[in-house]
Amino acid sequence: MSLTLHFHPLSSFCQKVLVALYENRTPFECNIVDLADPAQRDALLALWPIGKFPVLVDAARGETIAESTIIIEYLAIHHPGPTQLVPADADLALATRLRDRFFDLYVDMPMQAIVGDRRRPAGAKDPHGVDEARRRLRTAYDMIEKDMATRTWATGETFSMADCAAAPALYYANLVEPFGEGHANVARYFERLMARPSFARAVKEAGPYRHLFPQE
Repeated sequence: MSLTLHFHPLSSFCQKVLVALYENRTPFECNIVDLADPAQRDALLALWPIGKFPVLVDAARGETIAESTIIIEYLAIHHPGPTQLVPADADLALATRLRDRFFDLYVDMPMQAIVGDRRRPAGAKDPHGVDEARRRLRTAYDMIEKDMATRTWATGETFSMADCAAAPALYYANLVEPFGEGHANVARYFERLMARPSFARAVKEAGPYRHLFPQE
């Protein structure tokens, strides 16, 4: 098999790539990486010295691709399927990339800041940083609420790379900063994402690791 994905099922950025792979039924091998295991961490560092997943290896083309957005772009070019995750139209592709970055930077990253703070020992917490992350999430929710008043998916009526980014980002964000009143469109969009078979599969596969998600 040409493709191997080095990842962890609980990771939001890994789930983003899994959704893309599952959408197009792209064959690939799984290598679940436990970063707490020195040997597995060293193996990942050998592939991508930054030491973060997901990382995709395409043995047939001799390519190693890192970063979730770039992996999906790579798949769209070299392993396309029936779901065109990056539109052919240049303007729509640009809009898709913008929404992809929006969900990564303004939903996923603030969520991770809150989760990361939960992992810090007493005395090393950053309440100011957490408050700022929550404000960023609420601003993002307000923007999504407005956008989704007239859309089925992130950029219109077609599922795209932006929705691959939105699904896990919103899933975890809602756990740390619930959508709440005033975000009915966000909630309905999230329900559609949860019902999408590709994301439902990623959520199910993360189930055995859910206990690792830090609670309050």
